[in-house]
Amino acid sequence: MHLQKPGRKRKSTTFLNYNIMVGVGMLWLILFNIVPMIGIVMAFENYDPVKGFFRSDFIGLENFQYLFSMSDSRRVIVNTIIIAVSKLVLNVIVPLVFALLLNEIRKMKFKKIVQTVVYLPHFLSWVILASIFLELFSFRGAFNTIVSAFGVEPKIWFAEEKYFRQLVIFSDVWKEFGYNAVIYLAALTGVSQDLYEAAAIDGCSRLKAVWHITLPGIAPTIVVVAVLGLGNVLNAGFDQVFNLYSPLVYSTGDILDTWVYRMGLLNVQFSLATAAGLFKSAISFILIVVSYIIAYKAADYKIF
Repeated sequence: MHLQKPGRKRKSTTFLNYNIMVGVGMLWLILFNIVPMIGIVMAFENYDPVKGFFRSDFIGLENFQYLFSMSDSRRVIVNTIIIAVSKLVLNVIVPLVFALLLNEIRKMKFKKIVQTVVYLPHFLSWVILASIFLELFSFRGAFNTIVSAFGVEPKIWFAEEKYFRQLVIFSDVWKEFGYNAVIYLAALTGVSQDLYEAAAIDGCSRLKAVWHITLPGIAPTIVVVAVLGLGNVLNAGFDQVFNLYSPLVYSTGDILDTWVYRMGLLNVQFSLATAAGLFKSAISFILIVVSYIIAYKAADYKIF
């Protein structure tokens, strides 16, 4: 009689459990990410919900031609790029500066408290934060109370075209810089302390040590974070903008995602909205591929 070894049985059970976990993830991916891609055909059709995907009239690239001929589409693309690029740059610089400053603190208890406090906003949804910001910057809000003491006329700041972009960018950086700094703080732990000790013996100041030791030591991480962010150039933050904007600031605050939402769900122009979404996805895919190539060349970063 052949008896199965306990170790082999344990390995078989572990392998089965891994397959079940992977299978559930793959099923989720197929159902919610791959199957819905059938809807891409709407971008090339005069889509009729009654006829469905495969019986609607095929019109080729007419939706894309109409999309790029609209003044609204050019405006939202410009808004998207300005907001997204500003967020990309500041969400690299601000967390980096914060991580460098936090790294210089020697009192660990205070350091952990500060890190926890700035880390928390990341976990709050924009539904909650938008309500807070709109209240703070409302006509009778705390911000107007403060600036009025310096002779600034009160206004509804999020309803002002010339201030909306800046407020969106500022609020996003404020929300995410603590979370983004974690990457740099982790990279800073890999810089050898022997280098700092040798620099101190040579009479190197803290500022020079940061410039000549810290920054070169985490340079690959900075390059990777900055370059991989290129894939999000057309993602200006739907949740944030949707909860903060109004028709008064469409000219400077409307982005691709909010425009697609209005065209597709509110104006029922499914084909046009799908064409805009497909255009954004295609550009984002190209930028992601390019960013990975640059990251591999500049910092030897690779997924596989």
